[in-house]
Amino acid sequence: MTLSHFRITRFQFARDRVIGDSQVRADDANVAALELISESGEVGLGFIQTLFTALPDQAEIESIFEREVWPGLAGQKAIALVHRVNRPRGGNQRAFSLPFGEAIQVALWDLAAKEAGLPLHVLLGSRRNRVRAYASGLDFHLSDDDFVKLFGYAASQGYEAFKIKVGHTDFVRDMRRLELLKSCVPAASKVMIDPNEAWNSKEALMKLEAIRAAGHELLWVEDPILRHDYEGLRTLRHAASWTQINSGEYLDVHGKRLLLEAFGADILNVHAFVTDVMRIGWLAADLGIPVTIGNTFLEVGVHMAVALPEVEWLEYSFQNFDHLVEQPIEIRDGYAYAPDRPGHGLVLSNTARENWARPKRLDRSELGAAPFNPRLPVFGGVA
Repeated sequence: MTLSHFRITRFQFARDRVIGDSQVRADDANVAALELISESGEVGLGFIQTLFTALPDQAEIESIFEREVWPGLAGQKAIALVHRVNRPRGGNQRAFSLPFGEAIQVALWDLAAKEAGLPLHVLLGSRRNRVRAYASGLDFHLSDDDFVKLFGYAASQGYEAFKIKVGHTDFVRDMRRLELLKSCVPAASKVMIDPNEAWNSKEALMKLEAIRAAGHELLWVEDPILRHDYEGLRTLRHAASWTQINSGEYLDVHGKRLLLEAFGADILNVHAFVTDVMRIGWLAADLGIPVTIGNTFLEVGVHMAVALPEVEWLEYSFQNFDHLVEQPIEIRDGYAYAPDRPGHGLVLSNTARENWARPKRLDRSELGAAPFNPRLPVFGGVA
């Protein structure tokens, strides 16, 4: 089943809440669905996403994809492409003009698994079909009331672990958020914090000690300092022995390898580049370092989570994307379940294609109400 053509559908819509961290914020979603279609009619689905600027018009996205990407895919078999090793050199070592990389990997693996007649996680070697999910608020810019509303609702849905954003210029505010979290989730809950590189190594240690002295136990602190400060991360690992350092989110495969070799992380954080995640996951397993799956679009990372050894957690952030697919990943009682359908199990919704497609770039003021998120009804939206 060779690749015969592709289809791109552009979406742009409001989020049901402002999301962000100590460094960034966003209140709209800019997404395009990439469908790679084989001669047999099978479809592999991935999503192109930009966080802070709107994607260009659909015609321009298609033109760039056809020029920069399609010549390397046309007429090929997906199952042969997913394991191909490339070593770009010189001027060929460059990024695409738009962030196609993750969408291509996800779509190819979806199609490859369908060609094999298997769920993606089975093709990747899974021994289970579920992983614990933790509730992540992307909550830095929420008011205290909305912060409590979000995490209180998450607790009512069976989540037992919660990650909040810290790294405010006023550390008192970070401490208040930890107290607010304690007030709205069960006492035995696991708590993680994420400063998103807001601190330096010594500052991080001082603040972690202050957090502990105030009676807050942390399962991990994520990206406390700069991603490439491997020495600082390693030092922090040993100095803050009462918690774990979760890092690697911002690094490519090369950077993650350097991080592992420097023993700069107790837990390696990976995302949705399926081929990359599996390769670095094998190296992490060889070194005995656990892996956690950070935010992945529509939770497609559940397939890698259940396929790799020692993955205990998958991040879930209640983003209002479920309307884009016919059947989202199931999350129930604090667990995410890998679908048993062929491929990754996500199919672009015809309703979304008809009602939410935006071929032309819109101004933020033209987006209207956010799509309703049934997994976070407390923030409203429209069906």
